[in-house]
Amino acid sequence: MSKEERFLLDEIELSRKKMFHLAKEKSLFSNEVVEISQYLDDLLNRYDDVKDSLAGPSLSAG
Repeated sequence: MSKEERFLLDEIELSRKKMFHLAKEKSLFSNEVVEISQYLDDLLNRYDDVKDSLAGPSLSAG
């Protein structure tokens, strides 16, 4: 596992926990919950991109 993957996974888990905690204390539509949710979406997209780049080209040429 690359350093970038490890960083992203750790940051994803930390952000998930923070979002869950905030959502229990505040409205799901509060600025803080929405911001951490958007940050988490960005992290997940970045992680997906890293995984795709490490996997190489797809074997299913369509």
